[in-house]
Amino acid sequence: MADDGTIVLDGGLSTALEEQGADLAGPLWTARLLADEPERLAAAHRAFYAAGATVATTASYQVSVEGLVAAGHDSTVAARLVTRSVTLAQEVRDELSATRPGLLVAASVGPYGAFLADGSEYRGRYGVPASRLRDFHGPRLELLAEAGPDLLAVETVPDADEAEVLVALLDELAVPAWFSYSVRGDTTGAGQPLADAYAVVAGSRSVLAAGVNCSEPADVLGAIGTAVTVTGLPAVAYPNRGGTWDSTTKQWAYGGPLDLDLVEAWVAAGARYVGGCCGAGPADIGEIADRLRTT
Repeated sequence: MADDGTIVLDGGLSTALEEQGADLAGPLWTARLLADEPERLAAAHRAFYAAGATVATTASYQVSVEGLVAAGHDSTVAARLVTRSVTLAQEVRDELSATRPGLLVAASVGPYGAFLADGSEYRGRYGVPASRLRDFHGPRLELLAEAGPDLLAVETVPDADEAEVLVALLDELAVPAWFSYSVRGDTTGAGQPLADAYAVVAGSRSVLAAGVNCSEPADVLGAIGTAVTVTGLPAVAYPNRGGTWDSTTKQWAYGGPLDLDLVEAWVAAGARYVGGCCGAGPADIGEIADRLRTT
């Protein structure tokens, strides 16, 4: 946590794993390691904490029982792996509790498009009814909540229609959460005005911060301003490094490093949860933490 109370988030879990040399090919992406190489995930969480992050975000972004069963796990094992994403991060947090009290674990909840693994997590407009989204998100939210994370990180949501389903489910669970859209300019990935999209979140009993992630750094400040104005909540901001996502190779073609001057502007605009997404490794989070400590 920075001196002004700003909470430093971690960065891209996939980026930290790629720096270890992990193979993230396949539809499960980082979640494959929950069954095959959990020690790599623990090392990534440990590296982000060591860099200065207060929050570790779990390897559950595109995890669901449905997706794990499709990948060959039976349903019992699949449910266990969903909760394992949380307990693995908790174990690392607890290892460090004597020297780093106050560390948190946020259970990542990605959009339906992440399960599809076709790039639609940045476009929305999935062509399925709200009932399908509810049936998909509801069980995984319940499993993640039962594992006891400090909060849920509902992230990279591209579509306000999906947000309506998610916010209703969050309020039923009554687990603290932040909620972040992926944006393009002043619209969601699906093209809806951000003022309308954040209005979906306003008034939620569970959402404690609203904002933007996995978007171009240049688009963050405007989204934060709209989020704070519409919701009255603190903002969350953790962009990627810019560039483009190749859904076939499951790789980013990254832009340049984050301009740390932007971080100061985000905090001034109301961001209280700040970190990085795809392309931001532990070293990048360390730079953000250092900058926030000196501002």
